[in-house]
Amino acid sequence: MSDNKMDRRSFLGTSAKIGVAGVVGGTLLASCGKKEPKIVPLRQPGEYYLPELPDKAIDGKALKVGVIGCGGRGSGAIINLLDAADGITVTALGDTFADRLNNLKNKLKEERQQEVPDDHCFVGFDAYKKVIDSGVDMVIVATPPVFRPTHFQYATEKGVHSFLEKPIAVDSKGYRLIMATAKQAEAKGLSVVCGTQRHHQRPYVEAFQKIQEGMIGEITGGNVYWNGGMLWYKQREKGWSDMEWMIRDWVNWKWLSGDHIVEQHVHNIDVFNWMFGYKHPIKATGFGSRQRRITGDQYDNFSVDFEYENGVHLHSMCRQISGCSNNVSEEVHGTKGYWKSADQAIYDLQGNQIWKFDEEASKAQFSQDNPYVLEHVDWVNHIRKGTAHVEAGECGMSSLCGVMGREAAYTGQTVEWDQISAADLDYLPEKLEIGKMGMSQYKVAVPGTEQH
Repeated sequence: MSDNKMDRRSFLGTSAKIGVAGVVGGTLLASCGKKEPKIVPLRQPGEYYLPELPDKAIDGKALKVGVIGCGGRGSGAIINLLDAADGITVTALGDTFADRLNNLKNKLKEERQQEVPDDHCFVGFDAYKKVIDSGVDMVIVATPPVFRPTHFQYATEKGVHSFLEKPIAVDSKGYRLIMATAKQAEAKGLSVVCGTQRHHQRPYVEAFQKIQEGMIGEITGGNVYWNGGMLWYKQREKGWSDMEWMIRDWVNWKWLSGDHIVEQHVHNIDVFNWMFGYKHPIKATGFGSRQRRITGDQYDNFSVDFEYENGVHLHSMCRQISGCSNNVSEEVHGTKGYWKSADQAIYDLQGNQIWKFDEEASKAQFSQDNPYVLEHVDWVNHIRKGTAHVEAGECGMSSLCGVMGREAAYTGQTVEWDQISAADLDYLPEKLEIGKMGMSQYKVAVPGTEQH
């Protein structure tokens, strides 16, 4: 090998040494008589929401809850709720399929000694109405995402408090319905919490507060990642119609899930939007592809540049391919420093750590640190205190960001916020029934063509 070339191992080793030297040099320079920058808050206390996160919800009115969507997330969410609060009774269950409903029914009886009456177990596409009409105070909506706007709308009309698993929209029409329903929920004084659980994760909440207090200065950009392995999938079984197979395999079909940039990566996109005060992007340009996905019609990787006001850019990257480097994290950059969720720490521009979440102090003060439980603590507390709290508008906005990035990648075109928020895009079939679906219409998008 000639002197002016390196093999990969040599390059990585040399890079690591350079990185260490750079950090040390930055630390030394930062300590030489530099004045502390003045901290100016991005927003004043009271202009943003900070949840109270006790280990358990306050005692109060006994509450009846129904579950719509009894699969893995619905089953997990109801257990989280029962861990979060006393005085909760599961009184109704609904699902498209009886076997999934019965699995949860048995689980609740065996593990939590809660027996849901047979006449309050509903199967079919209209099961959500029957659950909501059964006399519940609150409902967990954990159906495939395409159905969530409609289910939220009906619950709100009936005055029922909702927990909405994320994402809560997969298309433009669903987004507009979510935003309109969120306003109705606020007017009715309802409590609506979404499954963007970082909002109830103590390290994230404390970092959010520090950023709002101005610790990193004005926000200039960020990077968000959900790079992980392949998710589950269902091969078609004998006797399953098109519709049944697609719903049982919903996480792989874009009309049901929104594709994984919406269904999963919404978590990370939402973290940046939250830290930034929910200013939506102006436009998005991106790309993606399908490399190893087995079922469905989705991509398995995306890379999107979201541009916000004043030249702020967010780089969004997500991948569901096994055997690759994994990274699920967020970074927010500012004029005075940056925050890294992977470290739960804030650094100045020279790389010196200026704040870090105190994990040991948190453990000494609290026994419950599961954000999937704490989001339900917050939900129940608002219901029992009678204080309105609606997260659907924020989650709806982040869901549409995912849709915006997806469409930019699918089409190969730059997509503007005003364009996507007003689009006719509607993934919900006109007719919902177990049967044929015309599978030829579900094709993998090809950028630069009409196939998207």
